[in-house]
Amino acid sequence: MLDLLSESLKGRCLFAIPKKGRLFEKCQQLLAGADIQYTRSNRLDVALVRNHNLALVFLPAADIPRFVGEGNVHFGITGQDMVAEADVNGLVTEVLQLEFGKCKLQVQVPERSDIKTVEDLAGKKVVTSFEVLAGRYFGDLDAKLGKKTKIEYIGGSVEAACALGLADGIVDLVESGETMRAAGLHAIETILSSQAVLIRSNKPANEHDELITRFTSRIAGVVAAGKYVLTNYNIPRKNVASATQITPGRRAATVSPLDDPEWVAVSSMVLKAEVADVMDKLQLIGATDILVIGLNNCRV
Repeated sequence: MLDLLSESLKGRCLFAIPKKGRLFEKCQQLLAGADIQYTRSNRLDVALVRNHNLALVFLPAADIPRFVGEGNVHFGITGQDMVAEADVNGLVTEVLQLEFGKCKLQVQVPERSDIKTVEDLAGKKVVTSFEVLAGRYFGDLDAKLGKKTKIEYIGGSVEAACALGLADGIVDLVESGETMRAAGLHAIETILSSQAVLIRSNKPANEHDELITRFTSRIAGVVAAGKYVLTNYNIPRKNVASATQITPGRRAATVSPLDDPEWVAVSSMVLKAEVADVMDKLQLIGATDILVIGLNNCRV
């Protein structure tokens, strides 16, 4: 079976995807939007793409930067925190930010602790699953303060370390912060802000460059479609200048004449998060027939 799989991978571009966790579900949406069609066996972490010379390799998100950097796979999706922790500077290039999986790597201490700043924590014991980033951060701080902070690795449940007496503080990823608050912790410093990114290997150019570029463009279109909607409306011609200030579009709004010479139709991409306010403003200046159309994909 493995020999057959190895043979089927020959000549294919390899695309690494997180196999589980916070990034996995979002990646499935990206793959569908980019028209990557595949069937994954329950027992295999490799899936052949039916409609392109591509294979998906499902890996732990923390391993993807190393696999991409060493050229074992050609490109992949992981978190910026994972790229930084893998210490693969010069081996990979971040080609696209994906606008999901947003979190922060923070220094956290017990709320009832006398430790109020990272300077107070320096010289004490910190546990983390991010040894490289925590070690680098406290190494720089220790050099300034003349102290020696002990960094100890824990693979999971880092937030429980202080309550169990294992540490004076922790360095861990925080999304909503609810888990940390439940553990009686609060942040005293943010080391890194992170989100999911598409990365590619810096190995010399190969036969898959065109395919990687094509799918980077497709995925960028899916990401943009998730951020924007298309707004169409009619407006008196005399108010076009005011309307296009409200909906300038990404480059420029599309303005089309109507049968009535006093009116025009306007079409423009608007940030989804701002569309309700935009509709209110358009209505105030006389716009009518305001329509909002969702986007599945686009090229911008």
